[in-house]
Amino acid sequence: MIKKGMAARCAVGILGGLMLAGVGVAAFADPSENGSGDVDVKVDIASTATGSLSLTVGGTETTLTESGTTASYRQFTGALPNVTVTDTREDVPAGVFWYVTGQAGDFVGAAGQPSITPDHLGWAPNVVTANDGEVSAGDTVGTSIDGGANGVGLVGQELLALALDSSEAQATSGQWTANANLVLKTPVTVAPGSYTSTLTLSLFEDTF
Repeated sequence: MIKKGMAARCAVGILGGLMLAGVGVAAFADPSENGSGDVDVKVDIASTATGSLSLTVGGTETTLTESGTTASYRQFTGALPNVTVTDTREDVPAGVFWYVTGQAGDFVGAAGQPSITPDHLGWAPNVVTANDGEVSAGDTVGTSIDGGANGVGLVGQELLALALDSSEAQATSGQWTANANLVLKTPVTVAPGSYTSTLTLSLFEDTF
């Protein structure tokens, strides 16, 4: 038999539970947005490695002069300024290698004469720094007038120098210099005047 006092307490408890449930539903029903804001979260995380791998070029320009012209073509030769790769890192992981490439743009005429395309510019790379073979020069690249498999000119990224193993090369020296003999060959009908091309040199590191 349930006593009257206990029944009353149960009734109050049930009513309170319903009231709380009703309050809860009302608090989360159909919220409206009255404004917003964005926060950019930024962080600078420093490298734990010491030292760096870098490239420097010993000049900002070079001039080609006419030499070796024949009845079939006109030829202009010169030298690429020294290109130096420096590796000051204390710990270079095994299985990585670096390489330097060169790519030329059109020779643009100063007086509006037709451009000379970069397939007319070739080079013969040379590693100046003495080493035991850990750094090698790229292959000679001929011009489109030369023809043949290597007669493509510096249209794409052509290899100047390559270190097959960055860790071995860094332990041996830490700095290497390369350059190249440049040759421009044009048709004999090329328009006279001044021309300028930009030769872009880039240093990359990759893994096997």
